[in-house]
Amino acid sequence: MVGLSRSVLGQTKAPKGVDSHAHIFRRGLPLADARRYAPDYDATPEDYIKVLDTHGIAHGVLVQPSFLGTDNSYMEAALTQYPSRFRGIAVLRPDVSAAELRRLDGLGVVGVRLNLIGAPDPQFDVEPWPEFIRQVAKLNWQIEIQAEARRWPSLLPALLKSGVNVVADHFGRPDPKLGVADPGFRYLLEAGRTRHLWVKLSGSYRNGDAENASHLAKSAALLLRESLGVERLMWGSDWPHTQFEAATSYDRMHAALIDWLPDAADRQAVMADTPAALFRFAPSG
Repeated sequence: MVGLSRSVLGQTKAPKGVDSHAHIFRRGLPLADARRYAPDYDATPEDYIKVLDTHGIAHGVLVQPSFLGTDNSYMEAALTQYPSRFRGIAVLRPDVSAAELRRLDGLGVVGVRLNLIGAPDPQFDVEPWPEFIRQVAKLNWQIEIQAEARRWPSLLPALLKSGVNVVADHFGRPDPKLGVADPGFRYLLEAGRTRHLWVKLSGSYRNGDAENASHLAKSAALLLRESLGVERLMWGSDWPHTQFEAATSYDRMHAALIDWLPDAADRQAVMADTPAALFRFAPSG
């Protein structure tokens, strides 16, 4: 499978491209009080680098897992140790200081994540959110959101009006029963016209059972390409596939992009050009 995914994706021996979505952690780290899940295994930066090297991928984006809350120290250590290999997406309180944001920026953090599954919509028009959004935009960071597609009409207007870059996780999380007809997903397609919105082609298995999720991902990728363009799409492995470790693998997610985007030039944009620009990596071919 590894050899197949390399040859079809047009990989060479020289590492290239960006995996835009992965998590690192180890047992024994302090956990957030509010969490839906906590793994009983380690997924270290070194483990992840081995996976990237096996698949010929140059860079990875470390997304702070929600079960670690706002303690980003493990991710920060990885960014410090491997500054050319990784960028980071932190989980932060909206009242964080501008000085702290600048410190994180110097470490290689390029955005903040809001995992809103099971959480209420933030009141983006009420302080401290407006000032937080201004500071994030000032750094040219992104606000990355995981939320059910039905919530995009209430989440996106204030953010896009502010001019901050927004990234939607996992195909925008359309309702598995509605598929691409989900009104929230259709809103996401229209919102892409602002050019401040990106979508990650990642975590397809989080959008329904295996067969339906695979079909939904392919249909959604086609519409996202048509509406947003490949310059606003990125591929992410979602390694180590928390809660779905037994259901998928890096090989499968790497090879799935071939099905979602059959054209090699499209895959080059989604795996290399677009994420290299957004996450501030030097182009790797």
